[in-house]
Amino acid sequence: MADHTTIQVSRQARDHLAQVAKDRGMTLGQLVEELAAQQLTAEQIAERVAATRKVLRERMSCTLTDEEFDQGPNVLANVYAMAAEKMHALRNQAAA
Repeated sequence: MADHTTIQVSRQARDHLAQVAKDRGMTLGQLVEELAAQQLTAEQIAERVAATRKVLRERMSCTLTDEEFDQGPNVLANVYAMAAEKMHALRNQAAA
């Protein structure tokens, strides 16, 4: 027998989740398991951020510091711009 536990939610939330589970052809327990598996912990998010920054630094010669990454939404645009500049430079080298 599988491990079970009880969680308390409002009737409205329970009924809503039960309907979502039914619509997907699964049990309420299966739906809750699926939803839980999709949610990252703070530690998992931090690990993914660190791994992504490591890849950017290694593969794209990205020199942004963690503080620069954390400064805001323009960081991603800056990374794209850096990647575009690198691609243009490689194309120019190949054409020469």
